[in-house]
Parts: sequence; structure tokens; C-alpha cells
Amino acid sequence: MSMDIAVFGTGYLGVTHAACMAELGHEVIGVDVDPAKIAQLQKGEAPLYEPGLADLLRKHTASGRLRFTCSYELAARADVHFIAVGTPQRADSAAADLTQVNAVIETLGPLLTRPAVVLGKSTVPVGTAVQVAARLRELAPSADIGFGWNPEFLREGTAVEDTLRPDRIVLGAAAADRSRVKSVAREVYAQSLADGTPLVTTDLATAELTKVAANSFLATKISFINSVAEVCDAVDADVTVLADAIGYDNRIGRRFLNAGLGFGGACLPKDVRAFRARAEELGATAAADLLSGVDEINARQRTRVATMALDACSGIDSPRAAVLGLTFKPDSDDVRDSPALDVAARLADAGVEVQAWDPHGMDNAEKRHPELRYCDSPLAACKGADVVLVMTEWAEIRDLTPEQLSEPVQQRVLIDARNCLDPDVWRDAGWTYRGIGRR
Repeated sequence: MSMDIAVFGTGYLGVTHAACMAELGHEVIGVDVDPAKIAQLQKGEAPLYEPGLADLLRKHTASGRLRFTCSYELAARADVHFIAVGTPQRADSAAADLTQVNAVIETLGPLLTRPAVVLGKSTVPVGTAVQVAARLRELAPSADIGFGWNPEFLREGTAVEDTLRPDRIVLGAAAADRSRVKSVAREVYAQSLADGTPLVTTDLATAELTKVAANSFLATKISFINSVAEVCDAVDADVTVLADAIGYDNRIGRRFLNAGLGFGGACLPKDVRAFRARAEELGATAAADLLSGVDEINARQRTRVATMALDACSGIDSPRAAVLGLTFKPDSDDVRDSPALDVAARLADAGVEVQAWDPHGMDNAEKRHPELRYCDSPLAACKGADVVLVMTEWAEIRDLTPEQLSEPVQQRVLIDARNCLDPDVWRDAGWTYRGIGRR
């Protein structure tokens, strides 16, 4: 059954959710306060790189099933309202900034005059949903509002697939709302549920915690294996083989046990910090201490890789480094809190001439760090380089061969900061290979 859906926020989460809701057969209107972004979306143009997203936008803006507007008045007529705005880290603390969430409620609330269901998707500190629901009902006393929290679990690079075919749907609501909200969610996600996706229904607090707990656990696995990689370096062991060995244990699993430069992006770092900040507020010191350690280990990886590169350039006048990959992960143009871009900037600050290349992230990177030199190919980035750093495991980078890079470089020194290349292949070709926790 088709439903009239409004999605507030057209950032990474919002635009993906809106396009996918249209793909699932609903009538969707996306709302944002940025007229330039809305004008771009109205033409069916994607404001960011995400595999499959541009096709969905073109398809459903052309069919009329997906529209975009700055008008809250127009969007208020929908039956289901998704809050999908950003909750970045606050400038003055590690806590989440809820300014955009509150702005949606303050603007939308007075416009709601008939029955509707409001579902939060943004990642928020536990306890936010109860406050938001109370404020919404205060602003719309005559409307019959059902309220719930439906956290997102998107991975950049697979966000479309994760929305259309999620591994679970989590829905939180107060006891008085639960039956109604669950019924609406079953209509919204009818196709996914028919395909066997589990629906987990719970209270608001548990739903809020599910997202930050999931991200924090994944971040913990990454920081754990990176701390083990330091031990491997000290005793000449191989962290990749070690991860394979312990990953066979189904209590542990192999995914997210890849030692390297560490995690970044718009979600894991700020979610770990926001969860830590909320845990501190609640007096949950064990959780706060654990998450502090996770964040510190992750930050240390960036320093570690930058130091490796500077050591490789020691004694060289006017050193030059090739940085291959700038986004925080492949299949995305996102450079927010990117470890790769952070290390590149540190090298430039240390006096190294940085020549950088990324298949999709250079425009965003240049806005943040115009001091770097951006090249039109990996070979151009490697020209005259004293050290080559593999920073993002794009297929285009993993497929490069020692022979391709041997000619343009000044020194055959490679730092594989993602452990995505075969050390033997590069060493046999005469390169000095350095990985993270690898022999």
C-alpha cells in the first residue's frame, strides 16, 4: 500500500531514505532549508556520490513519485514524517548537536493539524526521543500524533542496498503508541518485511541506544585489532593472519578486524564520542572509559602512519609524498573526519609536498585542504614521490601494480595504511613495503 511520506533533511541519510521510499512504492516529499540543494534535487541530480543513488533520484523525480521542497507547509500534509537531519558533534564538547532535530520539531509541530505518525531516524543521545515527542505534542495539541524512533543502519557505499534490503528494522515507541506506530511501520516497510527482514520493536530508549551501541561496538573491534597490530610489530608477527585465525571463531567474526589507518567518516567517530559523553552524564563510567580508549587508539593510528611517512622522507630535501585515497572509505565521496585526509594534511604541515588522488573525493577534499596538490591520476600523484601511501582501499588503488608505479616515483617506498596489498608482490618488485602490523 502506497503511503504519503515526508522526509526532513536531504543529507546522506535523508536523500537516500527518500529515494528508497519512492523505490518501495510510496509518494515521497523531501524537505530541506537549503534552496540550492533542493533545486539540484528537483532536477534529479545527486548532491553526493553513493552507488545507485543517482539512478533512483532520476527515476523517481521523473515519475513524480519523489519531490523536493523547502515548504514545511506542503510537507505537513503527509501521513508519515521521518526526521533524518544531521546530529554532528558539538563544537564545544563531544556531545551530539541536536539543533537540526529541534528545528524540525519547532517548525513542523505547529503545522500538524490532522492524524500523523512521526518517526525519528537521526542518531541521537538516549533520552532525546521522549523530549522530542513531548515537545511535538505541545506544539500540535489538536493533532493525533503517533511517535516512534526508527534508527538507521546505513553504510556509506552500500546505503541504497542497506535501505532497500536491511538486515533488521528497529522500531521504538512508548507503550501507548506502539501498536499504531508498528502498524504504520509495517506498511512503510512492507516489501522488506515480506522479504524476511526482522522487525525489532522496543521502547524509545532501547531504539536510540541500538544505533550508537552498534557503531561503538564496530569501532571497538577496529581499535582492538589496531592495538594488537602494535604488538605484532613489536614481535614480528602478522596481524592479518592473526585476524583470519581469530575471525573463524563465530563469537568474534572476521569483519571489522582489519588493522590499518582506523575509522573515520560522519558516523563512527562522532557516535562513539556522543555515546561516551552521554554515558558520562549518566554516571556509566565503565562505558565512558572503554569508549575513550577506543577513540584514543583510533586517533593514534593517524599519528602512527604520518610518522612512518616522515621517517621514510628523513634526510631528503623537499620531500614529496603520493597520497592515494582521500575519502574515509571506498565507494563514497565523503571526507568528513577522513583519516586519509587528516594524515595528508599533517604531512603538508610538516613540510612534505603532498600529491593526492582519489576517484571521487578530491572536490570535497580540496574544499577542506586547498594546500594539497590534487592530481588527475594515481600515476600523476606518484610522479617524483619519495613515499607512496595507500590510504583508501578503492579497487582502482588495489589494482595498481609495482611496475606501474616504479617509473614515476623517486623512491620505491610504499606504506600500505589499509593492509590491502600483497606485501610479497611489492617486495619482490624491489619496493620497501610497510603495512600495519604485518611482516
